Amino acid sequence: MMNLVIDYGNSAAKVGIFDQHELVEKHLFSETTELRKFLENFSADNFIISSVKADALMITEWAVNIKKKFVLSQTLPLPIEIQYATPQTLGVDRIAGVCGAKVIFPNNDCLVIDTGTCITYDMITKDGHFIGGGISPGLSMRFQAVHTFTTKLPLVKPKDDVPLIGNSTESCIQSGVINGLLEEIEGIIRLYRVKFADLQVILCGGDTGFFENKLKASIFASPELVLSGLNSILIYNVNR
Repeated sequence: MMNLVIDYGNSAAKVGIFDQHELVEKHLFSETTELRKFLENFSADNFIISSVKADALMITEWAVNIKKKFVLSQTLPLPIEIQYATPQTLGVDRIAGVCGAKVIFPNNDCLVIDTGTCITYDMITKDGHFIGGGISPGLSMRFQAVHTFTTKLPLVKPKDDVPLIGNSTESCIQSGVINGLLEEIEGIIRLYRVKFADLQVILCGGDTGFFENKLKASIFASPELVLSGLNSILIYNVNR
């Protein structure tokens, strides 16, 4: 059984091709025209899309060679239980992320930290209950905010090995943003581990590579977590 899954984020579409539960191929499309051409010429058994930006229903129509197609929403049957006070406002990428966590660590309490445009913290218990989490500005958003909401501060790019004490405006911004965000993530992990003794922390998202070797806390890096979660949701619905 070949499955095609799409995680359409704020900046690009990540496409995963699965043979049953195994990710065998992946693609990244920054332009919708490229994605459309790919879908119109690709055949698979099943298809699912999670989109936080693009028109998901329109994109499903491009997958002309696939019969079973699903759009991830808060009402689609899921292999987990959502205990979120406002499920209608819950981002579908967050749903896919916690479903991916249950695939990798089915018997653990899991905290999923998605380092994308925003940093999202999502908690799913060992019995499969998604209970919520937190949202804060991501790395690029913080650099952009410093520049946008001031008169003279420049737009600075992230870099490795940032000192604690900057000695120029550029290095001070880098120190404040990067060290501040690292301390935020470390602190949030510590707070969660007080509540959940056997907590497994999973890092995913576009900035995974930047953060995974800088965090002192024990984490499991899984850049393709959302794709795996989408595939598990797809399999769950196909087998219903």
